[in-house]
Amino acid sequence: MSDPWEYSLYIPSAPRVHGLIHLVDTAELLASELVSSAVLHTKGPACLRLRFRDGVLQIGAWDADPEPPEPPGRLEGLTEAESGRGMALVRACSDLWHWQPLTRMGHRGKLVWCELAVA
Repeated sequence: MSDPWEYSLYIPSAPRVHGLIHLVDTAELLASELVSSAVLHTKGPACLRLRFRDGVLQIGAWDADPEPPEPPGRLEGLTEAESGRGMALVRACSDLWHWQPLTRMGHRGKLVWCELAVA
C-alpha cells in the first residue's frame, strides 16, 4: 500500500473574468490535451501554464522529457484512431503551436505550447 498523497492546481482567475469568454471552450480543450499528453507520454512532473500578453492567450504544458513531441498528424486522418489525436487537435484548434526545451524545478524538459488570439 502506498503513502497517501494529494495534489492541487490553483488557477487565480478564469478567462471569463478577463473578458475572454469566447475562448473558454477552446482554451479548456487545448489545456486538457496538452496536460494529458505531458502526463501520458512522460515520466516525472508536469506543469500547466497560462499566459496572456498582447492580445494572445498562451497555453503551455511543461514535462520532464526533453525530447520533442511527435509531430501532429492531420485530424482528418485520425478519425478512427484510438490515440494520437491530442496534438492534432492542438494543431487544428490553435492559431500557433510549438515546443521549446525548458528546465523547471531542477528537471530538464520541454514546454509544449499553443496560442489563441483574442481578435
